[in-house]
Amino acid sequence: MTIEEQTERQRTILFPHAGIIVLVGPSNSGKTTLLRRLVDEGTLLQTEIISSDDFRSMLGDTDFMEWKNRPREEADIIFNDYQLLSSLAFEAMNSVIAMRCRLGKLTVVDATHLQEEYRKQYLDIADKHNVPCMAWVLDVPEETLLQRDVQREHPRGRQRVKQQYGQFKRSLRSVKDEGFASTYFLKNTESVLFERKQNPLWVEIDKGLDIIGDIHGCYEEMIELLERLEYKEDEQGLYRHPEGRQLISVGDVMSRGPESLKTMKFWKKHVDAGIARMIDSNHGWKIARYLDGRKVTLSHGDENISTELEAFALEAGDEEANRLRDELKQFLLSAPSHLLFGLNGVRRVVVTHAGMRDEFIGKQSKRIQDFCRYGDTDGMDGKGAPVRKEWYVEHESGEIIVWGHDPRPFPTVVKNTVNIDQGAVFGGSLTAYRYPEGKFVSVKAKLDYAGDPDSPLIRWERGRFSPPNLRKFVEGYSVQTDLYGEITVRGEFVKAAIDTVSHFTVPLEELVYIPPTMSPPPSVSIDENYLEHPREAFAYFRAQGVKTMIAEKKHMGSRAILLLFRDEEAALSYVGRPSLGTIYTRTGRAFFDRDTESEMLRRLNADLVRANYFTKNNTDLLLLDAEIVPWNLKARELISSQYAHVAEAALLDREHLLEKLREAEKSGRDVASWILEMEEKLQNVHLFKEAFQKYCWDVSGLDGIKIAPFHTLAHSGQTFFEHSHLWHMEHNRELAELSPLFMETEYRTVCNEADEEQIIRWWEEMTEDGHEGIVIKPETFITRNGDKLVQPALKVRGRKYLHIIYGIDYLQPDNLVRLKQRKTSKKERNALMECALSRESVERFIRREPIERVHECMLAALSLESDPVDPRL
Repeated sequence: MTIEEQTERQRTILFPHAGIIVLVGPSNSGKTTLLRRLVDEGTLLQTEIISSDDFRSMLGDTDFMEWKNRPREEADIIFNDYQLLSSLAFEAMNSVIAMRCRLGKLTVVDATHLQEEYRKQYLDIADKHNVPCMAWVLDVPEETLLQRDVQREHPRGRQRVKQQYGQFKRSLRSVKDEGFASTYFLKNTESVLFERKQNPLWVEIDKGLDIIGDIHGCYEEMIELLERLEYKEDEQGLYRHPEGRQLISVGDVMSRGPESLKTMKFWKKHVDAGIARMIDSNHGWKIARYLDGRKVTLSHGDENISTELEAFALEAGDEEANRLRDELKQFLLSAPSHLLFGLNGVRRVVVTHAGMRDEFIGKQSKRIQDFCRYGDTDGMDGKGAPVRKEWYVEHESGEIIVWGHDPRPFPTVVKNTVNIDQGAVFGGSLTAYRYPEGKFVSVKAKLDYAGDPDSPLIRWERGRFSPPNLRKFVEGYSVQTDLYGEITVRGEFVKAAIDTVSHFTVPLEELVYIPPTMSPPPSVSIDENYLEHPREAFAYFRAQGVKTMIAEKKHMGSRAILLLFRDEEAALSYVGRPSLGTIYTRTGRAFFDRDTESEMLRRLNADLVRANYFTKNNTDLLLLDAEIVPWNLKARELISSQYAHVAEAALLDREHLLEKLREAEKSGRDVASWILEMEEKLQNVHLFKEAFQKYCWDVSGLDGIKIAPFHTLAHSGQTFFEHSHLWHMEHNRELAELSPLFMETEYRTVCNEADEEQIIRWWEEMTEDGHEGIVIKPETFITRNGDKLVQPALKVRGRKYLHIIYGIDYLQPDNLVRLKQRKTSKKERNALMECALSRESVERFIRREPIERVHECMLAALSLESDPVDPRL
């Protein structure tokens, strides 16, 4: 740690932007006068000054300086109280100073600090909170102290001044060696200029940022990436963006790759020109020490730089080589541990190399520098590779943290942290993250330059399909989603979901999306003849600011997810084994028996390949959310055991009762009202029977089976959650043209009241004919009303169909009144959380993240399904 000794002849002292300044000097040395001057000049804020006298007054309601003017017997008591008060005052003061350090604030401590143990406590506070601690020592002659004391309102007295001065002189022997970041000795403060500068880690965002991941000497890929980002080379060989965007490197621009020297010179040139910035990194730090002549072991590709420098010396001469070494050394040593990019004083983006804790942001210390260079590690594994801890899961402060260092095949976003090291030097990709667009741009590496048979990408790929550790989940856990934020599921529901996954679902690697539950309209119909009506759905979305809606016909089938691959080999990198795909239900179970599924996948694949779908869309996979009809494919047992038996029993019972009532009427009994009621109830039975039979028909093999897709969820490297529902419906129409197994879904667009009335008439005609109803959705898949997430869809079911759900006689006035008191809030909340979880799981699956990362989303969604909600909703 550097110690700077400055006298009054050195005219400038620079304030740290954060930390502690400890004033050291006896009473009357001018500490308070100096601080008052700095406040008057605007160099220091009054709130940045912490005074022990102020805290004593605050706690004791007096300054206690009158004690020496009292009779001796009183003075002794008052002095003892003063000692206790001082102890408590410093305890409170130090708590405030620690809090300010935690917030990254500057604090000047106004007290005498004549003893080393008092000064050490501020060094400890500063060290704990990773801020610097400086000492300003006011070295004033004893005679001056005595003269000033006489002029005070409450003089300390000659004896006390001399006593303090003696303590002060003794402390001068050690203060230089106590560990302060800087120590300034001031004999005459009036001749000193005090300056404050903005935090050197702070950068104002101007036209946007392009942040590039670990380059590792892959110069050609770097230039290709810059050109894709639309940077143009000028006459000076500088790459500039026409819109003035800033170019940022997360560090590790050198080592391992083919052109480290050329890449370092590129970044030095652009940083010197003020159009780029580069962060410190583990390889950068090692190379800087090597260039400084330190004893370091060059390994993991660092040795290539030594070879390149030797070749440069042979070509340009030793003098030029030494000059270059010195320039690169200074350049690397000056690289910041991290940078904060913001607007109007608000932090938006933090760029670091390997890691960042929230409490480190904007601060500087050796501990922070090491964390930023190496991340959070827990020793080495058996092969000598660092065991990396997941520091990013604790990020809560809101900024986007962009980092590299830990190679992964695809950019990884976790809790507002963005990893953009895609292992270019290992044959992966070089990635840029664009802010504020939030977009990734990548170029594929031309070669695996490192040639490491156990490279991070290979290890990562090898461990992707390792089964998750269920002990992490069984007592309950949280999932961080981009859409909803943190979602917590309780252990009791997780255990039920684990049982389902363990015994019934398709293999974990194929379980990538659970269709979210769908709520009916939040408010029931005011029409006494209806439980649900489209008007309430329209009203909900209008109240949420939705101007355009899509109304889709609801098929009476069974929800299904289709994961379809171009060919069996294409499935290897996604599910770890050859496969044409999988088809499963909304609870994760296989939809068909094995033979039927195999035939279905074979025919779908043949149709899509014949239509050149995968090639035209540059994708290896197609992920669909769909409905498969007829309903009895999956509901045969339900229909047989519940609906059919109930219908037959009710029919026999009510026909028999009606027959007996008519016999009673013939014998002169007054049962006309009972006959009328029973005729109505008999009609309800026929409606009930008609409702479920409408959606059942016999199938033979695949003949008669139809798939109605309504969401195209993903292709390779791309998801479609941001696309409008119109896009989804049009794309599904295209699919229906490619295979006879696909069918279109009828839909309407709703833009105004006239459209709403037209939709209502369509719904009434459809449902009176026995169809289930419609689903009404906002125009875009993900819609917000301010910060609030809007329901992704509402189902509106018809009068006849609801007989299946609520029973044969649900339309009886008393029953309908009771049913209209149902509560949908829990269903709505679960719908939003399941939507967020399912979207998150697809995003992770498409990025080919480890199976555990996808599984935690799927397990949470299934856990929410285990949470008891009225299933009739």
